[in-house]
Amino acid sequence: MREADSPSPFGRHSRRRRHEQFAPRSAAPGADLSSLTPRELEVLGLIAHGLSNAELAAALTLSEATVKTHVARILAKLQLRDRVQAVVLAYETGLVAPGGS
Repeated sequence: MREADSPSPFGRHSRRRRHEQFAPRSAAPGADLSSLTPRELEVLGLIAHGLSNAELAAALTLSEATVKTHVARILAKLQLRDRVQAVVLAYETGLVAPGGS
């Protein structure tokens, strides 16, 4: 049996699908960061750097409730389901860069 005909998850067509799934994209679909306020962009950047709500509150001199409101509005405006998607979007759109500060 040839590799291309193989039902194995490691066949040629499977590798192509994995590559397409994980290949970098220029921007996420529907990712319009222009809908965010400057403060929301700042919060999104800090989320992408891994800060918790408490850490965000301390860094921005805000209450945790205000941070939660910012996070909820970011997720709603960008139609994201969680912080993980927000982090991915921040990197995909170039808001933050790997290794950047």
